[in-house]
Amino acid sequence: MVVTRDTIIGDILDADRETAPYFFEIGMHCLGCPSSRGESIEQACEVHDVDVDVLIEKLNKHFSEN
Repeated sequence: MVVTRDTIIGDILDADRETAPYFFEIGMHCLGCPSSRGESIEQACEVHDVDVDVLIEKLNKHFSEN
């Protein structure tokens, strides 16, 4: 999987549940909530005041190593 700004959080979690800690790190603790699962990475980072490119880099590194 390759994560982009438009990738939906639910799709990332469905691809690999081990990615959940990356979202917890940015303060996103309601991963089971339907609205959070439907958000894009960019939307979530905007709400949580996080640099989207940093999170994308971490997630893509995770997927490339696993």
